Amino acid sequence: MGKFFGTDGVRGEANSVLTPELAYRLGRAAAYILKQNMPSDKIKGIVIGKDTRISGDMLEASLAAGICSAGVDVYKAGVIPTPAVAVLTRHLNALAGVVISASHNPYVDNGIKFFNQNGHKLSDEQELVIEALIEGDLNGLPNPVGDQLGRVLEYSEGSAYYTSFIKEKVDSNFHGLRIVVDCANGAASKIAPKLLQDLGAEVMAIYHSPNGVNINANCGSTNLEGLQKAVVEEKADLGLAYDGDADRLQAVDHMGNIVDGDQLLAIFAMYLKAQEKLAENKLVATVMSNMGLEIALKTIGVSVEKSKVGDRYVIEKMDEIGAVLGGEQSGHIIFKQYNTTGDGIMSSVKLLEIIQKSNRSLAELAAFMEKYPQVLINVPVKDKNDWERDIRITLVIKQMQEKLGSSGRILVRASGTENLLRVMVEGKNEALIAVIAQQIAAAIKEARGQ
Repeated sequence: MGKFFGTDGVRGEANSVLTPELAYRLGRAAAYILKQNMPSDKIKGIVIGKDTRISGDMLEASLAAGICSAGVDVYKAGVIPTPAVAVLTRHLNALAGVVISASHNPYVDNGIKFFNQNGHKLSDEQELVIEALIEGDLNGLPNPVGDQLGRVLEYSEGSAYYTSFIKEKVDSNFHGLRIVVDCANGAASKIAPKLLQDLGAEVMAIYHSPNGVNINANCGSTNLEGLQKAVVEEKADLGLAYDGDADRLQAVDHMGNIVDGDQLLAIFAMYLKAQEKLAENKLVATVMSNMGLEIALKTIGVSVEKSKVGDRYVIEKMDEIGAVLGGEQSGHIIFKQYNTTGDGIMSSVKLLEIIQKSNRSLAELAAFMEKYPQVLINVPVKDKNDWERDIRITLVIKQMQEKLGSSGRILVRASGTENLLRVMVEGKNEALIAVIAQQIAAAIKEARGQ
């Protein structure tokens, strides 16, 4: 992890941590680096998309200025989901794609994340090179003049292309399905409800009126209470929830029960295995995934490979082992044959397709996987770096793992975006794991607490 880039790009409070000046420097440095070793006649523009945050316009203008100052055009796609930018980058044969979004964070935050020309998030190595340039003297870079400057080109047809792209991948219609869709007042608001209606579903959209400051506000994939209530009250078949940039999906069954990313992965893997379309009978999940996923899939001959947290690391592992399916408990689901990043809307239509073709409810499908209880505690710390060398913490973790035995597991990791250590304890005995998690959190707080 570098000074600026976390697990999912550069992120922080807009106009405080993530300033227009930093956005300009990111755009200028990234455009310069990414066009290196590219023949001048092959250099295409960089696609920029954003979510609905009030700070998006400000950062978009600065980012675009930086890119243009390096002699690269900008395709401005406007408010659009993160996965759409990956699709458009490949479609336009662009040099790169950039998304201005802080995903599920509150509206005061924002972020900038890059895709390379193949629609993959930049590697750690590429990000470190860009960081080094940002911290150095950007004035030493070439300054194109005259007709060598980049231009800002409006690309308003991006949403329509992305919608068509998804529709082409659907092998069913959704007539007879009654769905509540929570758009998190984000990038999915103008796309997802209409797309699902076009495919035949009866759709009730909620949290689909963004105003710049209500993105993710008590709604979306990390705040499902409103969706759960609406599904039950409307007697819907299921509910679908996205986050602010629509690269995540969480679902709710007709009884209001949450079906998270791990359960969705289990459903998708079971279906693909039955269709003989699950390459190597493997999928990729992260170290945070529930034990129940691995146990359920083992019963049908599917193995689970683990990656670090972050959908960029999931896709890297998928490429490494040749997997076609991967994802996270948080709802990033990657279908490699369709996209190179988590795609909440694509995951939605694939889930609805399975429901229709199997003639089974979401609750029935989700029952395939038994979720093991998990306790998650975030502990604010003064310094999250090199915590593994802190014997005050590691000794307690070792003692607690011995207490838990083989009936569960403990995972402690540093947050990629905040000064936190995240404690996760999982096992069959819910009371025991709660006590263990609290004891580990207390040890961390005593050793490194703020």
